[in-house]
Amino acid sequence: TGTGKELVAKALHEHGRRKAKPFLAENCAAVPADLLESELFGHKKGSFTGAVADRPGHFVAADGGTVFLDEIGDMPLAMQSKLLRVLQEGEVRPVGSNKVVHVDVRIVAASNKDLRAMCREGSFREDLYFRLAVVTIQLPPLRERKGDVRHLVRFFLERMAEEMGREAVVTDEALALLDRWRWPGNVRELENEIRRAVALSDDAIGPEDLSPALRGV
Repeated sequence: TGTGKELVAKALHEHGRRKAKPFLAENCAAVPADLLESELFGHKKGSFTGAVADRPGHFVAADGGTVFLDEIGDMPLAMQSKLLRVLQEGEVRPVGSNKVVHVDVRIVAASNKDLRAMCREGSFREDLYFRLAVVTIQLPPLRERKGDVRHLVRFFLERMAEEMGREAVVTDEALALLDRWRWPGNVRELENEIRRAVALSDDAIGPEDLSPALRGV
């Protein structure tokens, strides 16, 4: 969790031949099971309470592009069966419709769980796993990615300058502390640390502007 899975998925999309088409992401753990099918495959007006209009769903909206399914290990088994059919047939059927829509999307799926172990336990479909795991990328925790902290700090400083209208630099002493920390929250923790430091510091972020834990206090 927090290692930057969606950033990797976006990079795959933006450096591939589908980059001119949409990139849509869905966190399978954040959407209730009864709504996930509608989010992914769409629905017809009146198909359930609250369906006041037709909705295309991610697979149709991202036709020609990429759909990123984060935390796919949390997808209910019933939805896994429906997703498998979409991947096999290349078509989706919106909720409440008897018509199928042909789609051409690239799937990038991510999980912080051991999907092979879940297959052995019966909580994740093995046929879906092999359909998805054509190319597997292991994204290690930030503490194991030597040199990444410095690159990410520079990236986040640029982002904060745009978002907050405040430009800042990091002193060598502060950068050494950032480089040394183990980052249990991974990239997300680093981003929050830089955001906090930019908000509370002057133009230069020094050790005194970092969280007490990073300073060893």
